[in-house]
Amino acid sequence: MDNSSDVVFSQNSIEFVTVAAEFCAFIERAKDCSKADFVDKILKILPLLYVKVSLLPPCEPIGLDEPEVLVTEDDYEYIRRMIRQKMGAHDDYLEVFVPDMIYSEEPLTKNISEDLADIYQDVKDFIGVFRMGNQVTMHDALARCKEHFEEYWGQRLVNTMRALHDAKYNHHDADDEPLNKTDENEEIL
Repeated sequence: MDNSSDVVFSQNSIEFVTVAAEFCAFIERAKDCSKADFVDKILKILPLLYVKVSLLPPCEPIGLDEPEVLVTEDDYEYIRRMIRQKMGAHDDYLEVFVPDMIYSEEPLTKNISEDLADIYQDVKDFIGVFRMGNQVTMHDALARCKEHFEEYWGQRLVNTMRALHDAKYNHHDADDEPLNKTDENEEIL
């Protein structure tokens, strides 16, 4: 078995693929659940996704081409808008872990919907290429996804978890609806 097989078919890679596929499937069907259920479940999936990608074996791309990009701009926008609608007023949060923050006189606002759409885009592209079954592209997609996690979406994931935790457990004014209680009458998108 060569090195790319060792990486692609390692237990940690297979576990990451499983969690990544579940993350994507959950995001794609999120319109069918309540806001409280969405927040509750995504707060359970995101830490698992973080742990599983962190455990991936070291790997460098071995092919000449970049893995395919399968998520279209329309797909991305659909996911972003759907999550934004679901999160409502809880979608925006103040960000402190961005380089521009040191130059800003105003607080920087980020969006849970945009962060989750960014993560979804990268992970869904990875899953799509992985499902094609070509070992070299599978390996390169894994290397690229891990690199993007380290450089980009890993920080977004933990920042989004902080905002989701706040949305679920902290109520800043009397009109805030608690998300840690399921409202059976809540309208589903």
